[in-house]
Amino acid sequence: MDRRALIGLVAVALPPAALAPAAAKASSGGAPASSDSYFRLPVVTASLLFANGRRGVLSVETGLDVPDAALRTRAQQSQPRLRAAFNTAAQRFANSLRPGMAPNVDQLAAELQAAANATLGRQGARVLLGTVMAV
Repeated sequence: MDRRALIGLVAVALPPAALAPAAAKASSGGAPASSDSYFRLPVVTASLLFANGRRGVLSVETGLDVPDAALRTRAQQSQPRLRAAFNTAAQRFANSLRPGMAPNVDQLAAELQAAANATLGRQGARVLLGTVMAV
């Protein structure tokens, strides 16, 4: 029998608690799951200029982690404003990139965090980045 098929059969046959006992213990009690305070935003895109003069696209996957329930409600209701602020910050960041240089993800994260704080009116929402890709 093929080893990969056997592993797949074991994964289907066993209950999830047997495969990941630590995850099962963590979800059974204690602190609330982070999925309660996290929500994704659509991909942020900006145009950029490569070293050879060709145009490209900077795409950034973003999300917000907002532990405070009142601020999370405000952030979810302000998603269009957050997307606009993130797009503006990403375009400003892409315009400041030198051709041929890799994007500084720490600087981008700081600019997106400042945009989120300004849009929501206070701190408390943490911007989380997924894939940052310059194509």
